[in-house]
Amino acid sequence: MKAPASTRAALVAWYDAEKRSLPWRETRDPYAIWVSEIMLQQTRVDTVIPYFERFLERFPSPRALAEASEDEVLGAWSGLGYYRRARWLHAGVREVVARYGGEVPEDPEARRALPGVGRYTAGAIGSIAFGKAEPVVDGNVARVLARLHGIATPLGRADTERALWSRAEALVEGPRPGDLNQAVMELGATVCSPRAPRCEACPVASECVARRDGRTAELPAPKARKKPVDAPRVAVVATRRGAVALVKRDGPLFGGLWELPLAEGAGRTAAREALREAGVSARIGEEPVAALEHVLSHRRLLVEVWRATAAKAPDARWVEPAELGEVGTSTLTRRCVEQALGAA
Repeated sequence: MKAPASTRAALVAWYDAEKRSLPWRETRDPYAIWVSEIMLQQTRVDTVIPYFERFLERFPSPRALAEASEDEVLGAWSGLGYYRRARWLHAGVREVVARYGGEVPEDPEARRALPGVGRYTAGAIGSIAFGKAEPVVDGNVARVLARLHGIATPLGRADTERALWSRAEALVEGPRPGDLNQAVMELGATVCSPRAPRCEACPVASECVARRDGRTAELPAPKARKKPVDAPRVAVVATRRGAVALVKRDGPLFGGLWELPLAEGAGRTAAREALREAGVSARIGEEPVAALEHVLSHRRLLVEVWRATAAKAPDARWVEPAELGEVGTSTLTRRCVEQALGAA
């Protein structure tokens, strides 16, 4: 069932008048839109803009990205966080080049079959780049739709997800589906905010169930979240002639990135174990030089930072501190290096 034409018209007219000027809105290139949508996941717009522009300057086409090494891709992504996104984007683009000659497929099922492309990303590419009536539901859209239609069940539940996608499907049917989807995203980002929404500026306030019932503070009902678990770690900044030893990590935590020797636990014994596991031999200090907290979505890393000098590591990558931003490293590594060398 299609949404009322008046609702769609009000949203699109508002978008035409109020939308922010953002670089990914200046193109209909499906590859560029794909890059922007992946970068925008769990990351603020202001943070993404310079990364997006630099990334496309360095990798202007699917083929350019597909031909790049993982180290080059992660280096360009360095500091943006959630590095699994970069690896999935890289894998997806390589499949586009291998299977579709470098052209992002118009077929929705073909897009959703690409590595790292879920229903939301496929819908964003389909509606914005190809003008197809494909829905999107992200955090901003979910908030708008939950308030507009009075969806009171908690986010993340299967019945809530079905209701949200059903409403999004009904809304996107009609002219200018890409602009309609972006209008709802923009409304959630700038007007229908989590706290103190500016209902007086909303183009569909007269239709909003939450506003009518005085429930904007309650909706959407939040998803149950677990608090991050404290996880003690040691990180060792091992240097040789001013350069820092980095090793490529495996596994889910910073996997694929060039990182400092890192180990679970605390104290000098754990720091020595971090060096041993990384294949680094060095003279380690008697005490940690700094301690910091690094919060991930599921863990709060409580990190002791240790210094080690005269390091030898045949398998390490030696990087000058000023050049850390040019390789694929985590924000945690850069923070540790800054703390350790500043404390030297």
